[in-house]
Amino acid sequence: MFSTPSQLDFVAARRCDCSLCRRRWAVIVSCPLDQFILEKGAESLALYQWNTTIAKHYFCKICGIYTHHIRRSDPSVYGVNIGCFDDINIRDYLATDINDGVSMSLVDDNDRRSF
Repeated sequence: MFSTPSQLDFVAARRCDCSLCRRRWAVIVSCPLDQFILEKGAESLALYQWNTTIAKHYFCKICGIYTHHIRRSDPSVYGVNIGCFDDINIRDYLATDINDGVSMSLVDDNDRRSF
């Protein structure tokens, strides 16, 4: 369980099209690191990192939901999955802007595996 300030800018919520985000397709909102409070359940979070290991993506070990991450592009800010907030209507975010995470990749397209 975590808490964030009530004044987060949900209007600026967005998606990302990097290799991980385009698969989970979560809508995220920004929250400064010092304003995100993990109140309980830290032992239930799994950490996923790859490539530079600067970004830290957290998932619930019990249900598998992506909860939040520290960005490689700005490690002073968490990206928080708006699906974790009970009072959010996800239908309000169907046309959310998409950040260009693909161009931030540090992996050469020729080195990628196909599935």
